[in-house]
Amino acid sequence: MKKSPLVWIGYAIGFLLFGFFASLQLNDLDPEIYYHPSHLDATLWFLFYLLIAVLFIIGIFKKLPNWLFIIAAIFCLVEMVRTGPGLYENLFGEEEFNMTQVSMSAEDPRVELSREFFGAVIALVGVGALYFAQKRRLKG
Repeated sequence: MKKSPLVWIGYAIGFLLFGFFASLQLNDLDPEIYYHPSHLDATLWFLFYLLIAVLFIIGIFKKLPNWLFIIAAIFCLVEMVRTGPGLYENLFGEEEFNMTQVSMSAEDPRVELSREFFGAVIALVGVGALYFAQKRRLKG
């Protein structure tokens, strides 16, 4: 399964993007930025993005099994369901929609939950792109 240079570049961009997303989760541990940061939540999000980044790297060298795509997509969907209520509240709640608040507060977690929802959507798109790129390469 020989890959073109464009495929290598696309996979490298996916790896760098999700690796960057994973690194951003480390600032969630900073108590100067976040009020009572959750180490478990930050670690889980770090591992979530790292999983997607690793899939891009593995995909360069070998065929990924379909069950791995299914598990990754399930993780994405679970995160979307978990954070969706915060996005809903941000969109339709009494407060004005906001995605640029500097940090999450215990009184108003909707901003961080909205960001996490869209992060899970981006991850799901990445998993889907990997799946369809692999499927297309195997046919050709």
